[in-house]
Amino acid sequence: MNTHARLKQLLRERGWTEYKLSKECGLAQSTIGNIFRRNTEPSVATLETICKGFGITMSQFFADADMVELNGELKELFDCFVCLTPKQKSAVIELCKAMNHDGESHGAAR
Repeated sequence: MNTHARLKQLLRERGWTEYKLSKECGLAQSTIGNIFRRNTEPSVATLETICKGFGITMSQFFADADMVELNGELKELFDCFVCLTPKQKSAVIELCKAMNHDGESHGAAR
């Protein structure tokens, strides 16, 4: 996927306008507008700033497959999980599966 297509995809996924992106990443609206209207490639520094505005890394921006964004809650869970023993990790995974299965059987929204 090219840079412009990926930027448009991220805007669409979030329901953001170019204006919203400029506010989130702290770049001038004209800078964002030029990327789209003049079809210019953003510099690495500009793209990094845009990624920060989206709350993703450059790796996530260029990843071919969907990557999970680690928000505060997921990062906390991940940080705790990596410190567990293999047996504890298995227990947590089984617990999550059981809770997920239980939620599905009771018609919980996902």
